Amino acid sequence: MIQKKETIKTACMEALPLALAIATYGLSYGVLATQVKFSLLTAVSMSVFVFSGSAQLVTVAMLAGGASLISVLLTVILLNLRNLLYGAALAEGLAPAKKWTALLAFGISDEPFVLATSRFKKVGPDPLYFAIVTGMFYIAWILAAFFGALIGNQLDPQKWGLDLAFPVTFAALLVPGLKGKPVIGTVLAATVIAMVLEYLKPGNELTIIITGLLAPLVGLYLHRRTNHA
Repeated sequence: MIQKKETIKTACMEALPLALAIATYGLSYGVLATQVKFSLLTAVSMSVFVFSGSAQLVTVAMLAGGASLISVLLTVILLNLRNLLYGAALAEGLAPAKKWTALLAFGISDEPFVLATSRFKKVGPDPLYFAIVTGMFYIAWILAAFFGALIGNQLDPQKWGLDLAFPVTFAALLVPGLKGKPVIGTVLAATVIAMVLEYLKPGNELTIIITGLLAPLVGLYLHRRTNHA
């Protein structure tokens, strides 16, 4: 019981700062969703059933640009393929909660992955920690989306810098983990690829997807070389 209380306390303390950043990001989504003519119900329902900041923001951005539904669907699928890798990496840490695996899998995304990976390395498998963290993020995202959609056109996310809140916070979380040639190589490759693609075609929505698919290959290559050295 004492251990569970300690886990809950740790999860809440470590998730709260990022949950606040997620809330500002969710607020931006809600506002943008309203600007592409999403109703309040549609905007909030998407957060409830999809729960993916990248997928939701890409969706509203592409719809605003006149993209077809097929293009949006394909882009979102490609963009979220990384969650399959996240799931594989977290499988051992979530293994003790076999009955809840499907529910916990719904919460797998960038933010919980970063915190959970660090936690599992320190204490081993800890499904409760992951559940608390994911639950906080889920609630923060839904509430923020609701209020963002509610205020609609009354707020400009870029004017207030809300669109930068989450990327900056997430970058701060990743910096301590930048150790080893494979990881650093992946980051450098992603930087170069993204810059080249942006130079060739500024504002291309496929830049993130292509970068996300190619950069990890560099990391895998360096990882194999390191292991065989």
